[in-house]
Amino acid sequence: MKGHKSLIAWQKAMDLTVACYTVSETLRRIRHRDLANQLLRASVSIPSNIAEGHGRGTPKDFAHFLDISMGSLGEVDTLVVLADRLHLVKGATTAALLERTDEVARVVYGLRRSKRAAAVS
Repeated sequence: MKGHKSLIAWQKAMDLTVACYTVSETLRRIRHRDLANQLLRASVSIPSNIAEGHGRGTPKDFAHFLDISMGSLGEVDTLVVLADRLHLVKGATTAALLERTDEVARVVYGLRRSKRAAAVS
């Protein structure tokens, strides 16, 4: 049975979420709990919505949940840039996270495009 765990988009989103957990620990240590919590919520939402959409069974529903994932991805990107602008994380950490968000965005976007095309067929 091929489930959501076999999707490259889900796998890469999970990797991003793990990286965000590491950054959130740093943010908590320097007393930026609210930013850390929001970063975690947004990052967890990405693979969760990919999995939920996959489980819905129709390409149209799946595409909708991929849209939600893209929104959460934009939120993660914004929070990472904010943490960088506030000098709460190192530039190399910011660059690595933004590279991961770009990679996840490319894969999710491609999957979304594919599901939308399948929904029209």
